[in-house]
Amino acid sequence: MELGTNFAAKLESFLLISKSAKGAAAAKLIQDATSAQGVFVFAELLELPNIQELSNNEQHAPFFSLLQVFSYRTYKDYLAHKDSLPQLNQAQIIKLKHLSIVSLAANRRILPYSLLLQELQMPTIRDLEDLIIDAIYLDILRGKLDQKEQQLEIEYTMGRDLEPGKAEAVLAALKTWASTTASVISALDNKLAQIASYSAAVAVDNEEHDRAYNAILKDVSKDTKKRGPLTASGNIMRGGVDLADAMDVDEEPRMKGRKGMAVDAMIKQQRKRNRF
Repeated sequence: MELGTNFAAKLESFLLISKSAKGAAAAKLIQDATSAQGVFVFAELLELPNIQELSNNEQHAPFFSLLQVFSYRTYKDYLAHKDSLPQLNQAQIIKLKHLSIVSLAANRRILPYSLLLQELQMPTIRDLEDLIIDAIYLDILRGKLDQKEQQLEIEYTMGRDLEPGKAEAVLAALKTWASTTASVISALDNKLAQIASYSAAVAVDNEEHDRAYNAILKDVSKDTKKRGPLTASGNIMRGGVDLADAMDVDEEPRMKGRKGMAVDAMIKQQRKRNRF
């Protein structure tokens, strides 16, 4: 279930009562709604005619302003105008601080403890962490407390009511986000296409390499069968005989025959000289 999906339902009873509540009764209704457990959205109540009429009544106008604070402003905003607003009870203070965390998370995902302590006027880190844990259990936000880094890491939060005139800014931000997202997706698609093309080219190269390698092996195998197997020294074998050794053996008698003929010629020449 998404965060805040049942918050609107918890406002229903106050919406029904508001149809007949006017003046002081409407002001009291605002006090009750902003104090009630589980009620965190107030836009529908704020838009009702009986509630809108309070803004024109000097006595009850502060309650209308208080409802505006709970709808889309923060605890820091309340403190800045508390002299002109009704005093908060403990339940209202805690609720407004929870809603203030949601507003802060709209601008940044990492909320340092130092920022939260200042914005929420919390006396200690322990009190701050207890407040955040309560907000998580109430489904106001989801995140992780990083005590080592002294920060709150926001995953996502409930949505708050939009302040009048802010819808256009939100739409513009969404359009920018959509455009940026489309650009990123396009860039990723191009990158994936490049990777696919490169992979296909590599596959073709590998296939050609394997084909050439197998062709060479086939030619070498045919040549070996024609010439006979090779010895360990790389010489050709035929009939179990190393042809290189056989050539060396045949060469020796020839060399010996040539040397013998030369010696015989020298002896004959010497004999002819002795005759004279």
